[in-house]
Amino acid sequence: MRNTHRSGAVLATASIAVLLVTGCTRGETAGGPGSDGASPGITDDSVSIGISSPLSGPTAGPGSCTVAGLAAYIGAKNADGGFEFGDGKTRQVDFTYLDDVYDPARAVSNFRQLVNDGIFAYVGALGTPTNAAVMPIAEEEQVPQVLLTTGARTFSEDQEAHPWTEGLLPTYATEGEAFGTLLADADQPLTVATLAQNDDFGESYLDGFNAAIEGSQVQVVASATYEPTDTTLDSQVTELAASGADVLLSAVSVTPLQVGVLTKAQSLGWLPRIFLPSNTSTPGTILQPGGAGAYPAVYTPSFSKNPNSPAFAEDEDVQAYNAAFEQYGSQIATTYTPHCTWGYTEGAVLDQVFQGMEEPTRDSFMESLRSISDYQAPMLLDGITVDTTSSTEAGISTVQLVRYDAATGGYGPVDGY
Repeated sequence: MRNTHRSGAVLATASIAVLLVTGCTRGETAGGPGSDGASPGITDDSVSIGISSPLSGPTAGPGSCTVAGLAAYIGAKNADGGFEFGDGKTRQVDFTYLDDVYDPARAVSNFRQLVNDGIFAYVGALGTPTNAAVMPIAEEEQVPQVLLTTGARTFSEDQEAHPWTEGLLPTYATEGEAFGTLLADADQPLTVATLAQNDDFGESYLDGFNAAIEGSQVQVVASATYEPTDTTLDSQVTELAASGADVLLSAVSVTPLQVGVLTKAQSLGWLPRIFLPSNTSTPGTILQPGGAGAYPAVYTPSFSKNPNSPAFAEDEDVQAYNAAFEQYGSQIATTYTPHCTWGYTEGAVLDQVFQGMEEPTRDSFMESLRSISDYQAPMLLDGITVDTTSSTEAGISTVQLVRYDAATGGYGPVDGY
């Protein structure tokens, strides 16, 4: 699937055609500037970015929302005159997105296609395994692979080793640490069962969690892993339920699998307190289908505003988001997940990066990206800001725990375990 987004369909087609021609002739290398000093994919009046995301398959909901949120911000900004750059130019953003079905090989193929088509930067892509497959190629080609929709540490912990890569979301270790701290602070004997994806996503969760409970009365009594390609986790849940643990940490990133975890545990009569990652804890797509109200408590980390929550109905950021999303994103994603708001925030951060670019080059783009400090981006919770100046942290490095309220169908504050 290939889609191009800009403020006008006819204009987008013409502009992309120009980029396809000029993007391949500007420099001897993908990352190097051409004879006019500009990197591929950028002219005096436009810049081309691309993304590969799961738009179909089991991860289509989050994947589509990531694209839709970013498209909403870009569409609204283009319609308002365009993006102001640090070199004094105002440019329209051409945004192309391709479907990878959460398959690393497809993601790599899509990335190569986008680069061959002349994108300036690869922005906001979702997925740990897919981005991990793209990263060495992006580094070799010197194409920015940035503001990634994944909390895996590998995309943010070593800028020196990966100068062209940057994650935005809090690391999964940060989320796991928040869970562990809540349990450790309860100051009572507690048993925990863990279920984690067998890659950096799951490992990061467990590392953060285990570090937080070290020396406390919290004990992990059962553990299981799974592959993202698994079609069911019934056997793992059955194994974990046999432990009778007080708490289940379910670090599962695939929507139908997370729903299956909740329903299977109930069918076995196991009702522990549940900890879910921020990316698979949406009430409408996870908790309600999974019957989460049956559990004594369900917790998740949060760092963004929920535009569907009455608590934010009068919030100016939310009102601007809703208007932009209705016009430019709603046809891409029909069901809300927090990835919609994360994508919108990515667009706002991208806007900040453009404003700091003093030259139309990828080097200048990365220099600007790595200089953002204390930016209160739209749709982030109060007190949570973007700071890309650390060489070992993601752009967003803090979270707040919230607890599911089945009566309202939303989340509320956490008063403790």
